[in-house]
Amino acid sequence: MIREATANDAERIAEIDVLSSRYAYQGILSDEILYQDLTVENRVPVYRRWIAGKVFDLYVYEDAGTGTVKGMMGIGMCGDDDKAAAFELHFLYIDPAYVRAGIGSEMLRFCEEKGREKGCPEFVVWVLDGNGMGRNFYEKNGYRPDGKEKIFKRWNRREIRFVKG
Repeated sequence: MIREATANDAERIAEIDVLSSRYAYQGILSDEILYQDLTVENRVPVYRRWIAGKVFDLYVYEDAGTGTVKGMMGIGMCGDDDKAAAFELHFLYIDPAYVRAGIGSEMLRFCEEKGREKGCPEFVVWVLDGNGMGRNFYEKNGYRPDGKEKIFKRWNRREIRFVKG
């Protein structure tokens, strides 16, 4: 089931962020970023702040049978000037132990439903350049690059915008 994240989820969300980033960005980001800068200890306070301040609408995928949180995402209105009416999937991370189990697709559909509830005609996601796994996932789900790029400041890496709708 997909539910809103609570303060009690911050540690597990941070763990999923770190594990998933190391899984998806190996060979794209340096080991220094992945194993020294990107740690659960560093990310927990970030997620606590984001949950408390409602920076994003944060959701988790929780296994109804076991209660295990297997994935997380942040969604909300798009911050791009040229896509003010679009809904954005700001991030989506699945614990690598549960990748390819349909969780990401279910969470993406949930995001799109939330956007449609707000009357958004388009959906946006930014994908780190070189993230072939992410690119394939979004293309499989109807997203296409629209030619826009930007630098993700945290890692000083190029991102490519994908749009659906």
